[in-house]
Amino acid sequence: MVWGLFCPLFLCALLGAHTAWAKAADPAEDISLYATAAVLLDADSGRVLYGKNQDTPMAMASTTKIMTCILILENCSLDEVATVSGYAAGMPQVKLYLKKGEEYTVRDLLYSLMLESHNDSAVALAEHMGRKLLSETLGDKPVSEYTQEESRQAVAAFAGLMNEKAAQLGCVDTWFITPNGLDAVEEVVLPDGGVVQKEHSTTAAELARIMAYCIVESPQKDAFLEITRTPSYSFAAGGRSFSCTNHNAFLNMMDGALSGKTGFTNKAGYCYVGALRRDGRTFVVALLACGWPGNKTYKWSDTRELMQYGIDHFFYRSFEEEGVAFDESQLAPIPVAEGQTEVLGETAYTGVELEKEGEGAVKRLLLRADEEIEVEHTVEESLQAPVQKGTQVGDVSYSVNGTVYRTDRILTLDTVEKIDLAWCMRQIFYRFLLQKNM
Repeated sequence: MVWGLFCPLFLCALLGAHTAWAKAADPAEDISLYATAAVLLDADSGRVLYGKNQDTPMAMASTTKIMTCILILENCSLDEVATVSGYAAGMPQVKLYLKKGEEYTVRDLLYSLMLESHNDSAVALAEHMGRKLLSETLGDKPVSEYTQEESRQAVAAFAGLMNEKAAQLGCVDTWFITPNGLDAVEEVVLPDGGVVQKEHSTTAAELARIMAYCIVESPQKDAFLEITRTPSYSFAAGGRSFSCTNHNAFLNMMDGALSGKTGFTNKAGYCYVGALRRDGRTFVVALLACGWPGNKTYKWSDTRELMQYGIDHFFYRSFEEEGVAFDESQLAPIPVAEGQTEVLGETAYTGVELEKEGEGAVKRLLLRADEEIEVEHTVEESLQAPVQKGTQVGDVSYSVNGTVYRTDRILTLDTVEKIDLAWCMRQIFYRFLLQKNM
């Protein structure tokens, strides 16, 4: 009787202990963040290694400026001269205190933008590039003579480029209105004539994706890193001297810190996006709504915690290594119906081969010890003639937790023509000759 009661209790306790151990075994369970939304991203593959409300659109404040910076770098020369409009000069703090009619190099304005996060420099840069997209009349008009409305048109044109770039990077929940990250709302007319209200916003996952592009993929990645890593920068213009200091404290917090951008508005709270490279691994952290005034340091503790989580628990595993690489011996020749053969009555076949993805393909992934790469393949059981060499007849996919990170194509090795009258006549002729010689 006593044992009958004890046994179920013992088993329940044992199962409970196992469940508790299993939960503790997942290191992500121990992460505690201040940020409302957060992401740890593998910059090389784009894989989210940790996410908290990662797909929720939110205001992102001056982290916006990473997109402004990379667009200017990719489309303008650093030695180009930008003229200041009254609209740009009237931007709220934080600002360089530009004056209407002054001229600055794009280089100087970019350092002002990224080191001190000056809002007026962001608008001056946006107008400089955006005016090229306006009508010929406005494009030729000196920016210093722009009305407020004309300046807004130039900035809106630049914001359109920001949104185009975001879409190219696969960011579907990001919408830019301002080049400096000041909170904004606008009405957008849809292709069907409908009108929707959009806010200046992004998600933690997409903000991290944009940063990954800036430091890994962009043809101007080296220039971006040089600017955002510079401790201080001084320049002179318009008879005045300026000095900019980098406010990205993370650069001195961890070995391998690469880049980053802070941000704050009353709506967005403290925001941050930063990158770190160590032992060949590149991590990006994006934080949104990471506290409000009085909590200015929360973004640094959250960034350190997520970066350390990545460093401690994620290591590369190659798609080519033993135990992961696809076993090509599973690929057998495929029969081709109505295909020509050397001998009448035989079945036509085509060999197949695996075409591995070329340069630029994901060749490895950062994985935790408890994660596995799943390899699956599909291939046609039979084909119908005619078949051309190099025709895709299947694929091999590599996935982790249901997300596919690489796909290799299975291609035919041979061309197999369809049986036609000429082939039939040849077969009859050969058989006739064969029987005659016998």
